[in-house]
Amino acid sequence: MKRRDTLLRLKRFKVEDLKRRMATIDAMHSDLERKLADLEDSVARERQRANDSDIGRLAFPSFLRSIDSRRENIRESLKDIERERAQCQAELTAAYQDLKSLELATEQEMKRTAEAEARRSQSRMDEIAIVRHLRKHAIRGV
Repeated sequence: MKRRDTLLRLKRFKVEDLKRRMATIDAMHSDLERKLADLEDSVARERQRANDSDIGRLAFPSFLRSIDSRRENIRESLKDIERERAQCQAELTAAYQDLKSLELATEQEMKRTAEAEARRSQSRMDEIAIVRHLRKHAIRGV
């Protein structure tokens, strides 16, 4: 039974670890989405500033190229995170199924053990009742 308990703890730990990993991946995804939105806001601000001066109009295209490369890097990172999230989700699903099947098997084994103990106990009680009955009739018969 200790082996099964250890295995259950291991499976639970794996599920919890994968849940933590999913939370980390989701946090990274949210952070990158926020950074992408911040880039879009900064482009709008800089476009407004560029319209205010001649130097700004000249510098804005190079600024926009650098922002475009950063935006593309962030989008690539988002794609990588999505792939990692999908893989982690598949691992989590498999680990959760393993845990549930092991928990179900443990529960069924405990139920069978309890039923066997109940049958043994009932058998002892029946035996005691038979012995008492035989003694009672043996005393009357004498």
